[in-house]
Amino acid sequence: MFETINYQVHNNIAWITMNRPDKLNAFIGQMNKEVQQAVKQANGEESVRCLVITGEGRAFCSGQDLSEVNEDTNLGDIIRSNYGPMIKEIARCDKPIVAALNGVAAGAGMSLALACDFRIASEKASMVEAFIHVGLIPDAGNLYYLPRLVGHAKALELAILGEKITAAEAKEFGLVTRVVPEASLETEVTQFAERLASMPTKAIQLIKRNLKESWTMELDEYLEKEAQGQRIAGLTADYKEGVEAFLQKRKPEFVGK
Repeated sequence: MFETINYQVHNNIAWITMNRPDKLNAFIGQMNKEVQQAVKQANGEESVRCLVITGEGRAFCSGQDLSEVNEDTNLGDIIRSNYGPMIKEIARCDKPIVAALNGVAAGAGMSLALACDFRIASEKASMVEAFIHVGLIPDAGNLYYLPRLVGHAKALELAILGEKITAAEAKEFGLVTRVVPEASLETEVTQFAERLASMPTKAIQLIKRNLKESWTMELDEYLEKEAQGQRIAGLTADYKEGVEAFLQKRKPEFVGK
């Protein structure tokens, strides 16, 4: 079904692995489309309650495969046809998405990581705003997400200087959720994803939507949306289970409904 990525579902977690290790998982148009398709598929599968995006081999993703472009290529068209749809699909996903940074995330690879909800990095991983080094601006939604994570001033610094960001620095800047030993990355990501998959799925969906939309709403408008969301959450089986577990002084067992 897929040629440039691997897609597997285990324990309610969809694993999307970019699989061009000989090219450091650099993007070609097909891989953009397959990541987009895999995210859409996972979001539509009821059994999936969390997604993980990672890379095969020693890199997460090194950005655009420059062998696919030349001086006559309309780069704007590539953004519109390849990167824009992929990033929009990730933004539409109601389920939590974890980027597992097994190595370098450069250029559009960094953009992909920023678009995810959580980022867990190997201590050997790094990030690079590589665009400036070839005379381009950060794309694939990069400058939309970057200042929301690190603030305007730091985003400007990272984007213009284009310096390598170590995993430790990424944690300090607020770019990643956790930094873990290289040898235990898969275990740590699995445990983190399983934790997310065991949580009340509808509540997570509503939290993601409300948080995103709060950036463009006035307070009164947001409070009404909040009330509507809480009504929806209050009708779920997970809400009922959470209350019963609290009253019975036991750990809740959420089913994602």
